[in-house]
Amino acid sequence: MNGSRRLRISLLAVTSAALLGSGVTAAAATPGAQPDRDRPKAASEAPVERLIVGYETKAAEAKSDTEAREDAEAKGRKAGEALSFERRLGTGAALVDLGDELKGGSLQDVIDTFEADPDVAYVDRDTRMYATAAPNDTYYNRQWDLFEATAGMNVQNAWDGGATGRGVTVAVIDTGYVTHSDLGANIVPGYDFISDATAARDGGGRDGNPRDEGDWSAENECYSGSRASDSSWHGTHVAGTVAAVANNGKGVAGVAYNAKVQPVRVLGKCGGSTADIADAIVWASGGSVPGVPANPSPADVINLSLGGSGSCQTITQNAVNGAVGRGTTVVVAAGNSNTNAAGFTPANCGNVVNVAASDREGNRASYSNYGSSIDITAPGGETAYSSANGILSTLNSSSTTPGTENYEAYQGTSMATPHIAGLAALMYEKDPAVTPSRVESLIKNNARTLPGTCSGGCGYGLADAARTLAAMGGGTTPDPDPTEQVFTNSENWSIPDADGRYVYSNINVSGVSGYAPSDLKVSVDIKHTYRGDLRVQLVAPGGSIRTLKDTSASDSADNVLATYTVDASSVPASGTWQLRVTDVYSGDTGYIDSWSLTF
Repeated sequence: MNGSRRLRISLLAVTSAALLGSGVTAAAATPGAQPDRDRPKAASEAPVERLIVGYETKAAEAKSDTEAREDAEAKGRKAGEALSFERRLGTGAALVDLGDELKGGSLQDVIDTFEADPDVAYVDRDTRMYATAAPNDTYYNRQWDLFEATAGMNVQNAWDGGATGRGVTVAVIDTGYVTHSDLGANIVPGYDFISDATAARDGGGRDGNPRDEGDWSAENECYSGSRASDSSWHGTHVAGTVAAVANNGKGVAGVAYNAKVQPVRVLGKCGGSTADIADAIVWASGGSVPGVPANPSPADVINLSLGGSGSCQTITQNAVNGAVGRGTTVVVAAGNSNTNAAGFTPANCGNVVNVAASDREGNRASYSNYGSSIDITAPGGETAYSSANGILSTLNSSSTTPGTENYEAYQGTSMATPHIAGLAALMYEKDPAVTPSRVESLIKNNARTLPGTCSGGCGYGLADAARTLAAMGGGTTPDPDPTEQVFTNSENWSIPDADGRYVYSNINVSGVSGYAPSDLKVSVDIKHTYRGDLRVQLVAPGGSIRTLKDTSASDSADNVLATYTVDASSVPASGTWQLRVTDVYSGDTGYIDSWSLTF
């Protein structure tokens, strides 16, 4: 491979030297030796000792404890059991004790006896609940990024809502996959898109085997002055963060531990090419690539923990647009150069979710890129002082060709990105019809403020998995108002610098009768390097204008990330609404990223 003829795209991780040992021999036996405590029986497996019996309001048993007691005893005699009325519940239902054990028949016989009575409205089992338990994976207690209150991504609480990624496929476009027993059950067939045989190290060009052959290189091998490097097994580390198998008594747990990972190999010795990566994006999302068999299981989510300097090339943008058009969410790493992500691709492409990295204290990680193009921040770790502060995941112990599986802590925006890809997988399980723009909007609008500091711009803040899923109608917080309707435009519109021209982004509202509400919510995401330059206005159907934000020479912060409340009660709801933005001062640029209206 002649490196000067290719745009070198590299992985975006910084490794630590903290090797935890092979998955076969490493022993942290104490957590694994207590599966009963870590994994209590499901409620459906626990014995039922009582029934909850609701009576029709007209029934005497609904009003009288004496009548309910007599009815329980009579039903027991009929079923051949010793039933007794225990107490009245706050809802008015009767709690019926089944006794020490059923004697003559089954639980279902008793339930059938009650349900045959027309005065009985319903019968429920009084099932047993348990405190939520963490997975029993031996290294789970080291995965601070999933559960710690300060700067974790609140993933464990998201699992409580029932979403684990089941039925969802995440394509990891990376170095490929090296066999690992903590991942194997969740791997589906992928593809090797490396067209250069030398870089691929597998004796040929593209083929159907995405096995990671190792990406080590010698000094000066990639370009003059390049350093020697060991194999990173980067794709396997990323894949483990997405979907390492949970509750198998070993290793780590992935964010979406029941999702499937599709390894798509594009990075080999000395990186990978833009052309190969673009083809991989198309194929992974279900598009057609000449000479390559159709993807049998197109991905719902694509993870791109890779990047290079320069602008977003047309071929990459077209590939991303095609993937998003097919319903695939594309998640990318911001880069590890501690500079503005606007200079790195594909982080600076449109239609992607651009992810910065935070450390264990919730600061922007020292290496992470930043800027107005960042959408969200996720745990990426920082291992300078301790490997315990990195992101632990599946790996391989060899420095060249595949060796023994192990686990290792890495840091990087490469590690932050699969946290968001995993969260997107949970969202697709929750709502298979969710769109990429809605995935992005929900993740951003349900983030929490970074607990530490961020200079330069970290998007909407630290992603919160539980809050995001709750906003979809699950989790531990109240469901959103079911009468609300949200309309979003996620197209990017460049804002000319100080030339007085207006930029308009339209939302066509239909199906909402009558007038708009007096508390119309207008959520705005504008990426800009000096927001005081901007005047932001809402233009209603019919032409009336509300100013959401005016210019201010002293407001030097980045970005307009805000939700405004507008009294639009005099305006018909349906029609074309416009966000109108103008830049009145020179020297800074930006664009409308997305905006939405909530009726």
